[in-house]
Amino acid sequence: MSQKKYEIKSSCPRCGDTILAVLTPEEIKTRFGDIPNIELDCHECMLKYKTEMKTVCPEWDKDCHSQSTLK
Repeated sequence: MSQKKYEIKSSCPRCGDTILAVLTPEEIKTRFGDIPNIELDCHECMLKYKTEMKTVCPEWDKDCHSQSTLK
């Protein structure tokens, strides 16, 4: 049985390049942790920026994974 995967999708605020990653819950927790804000790197212009998990992956946020530490 395959594990559910989530899309992390964002656009760089400086150059507009799209960032897309398809990750399992374990990969998300390893890479970003269970926090409401995450840091992303644009591979085009090298900008590091913070954004909300609920913006880049609404489905993950809806499943309450990113909010678990706030309860």
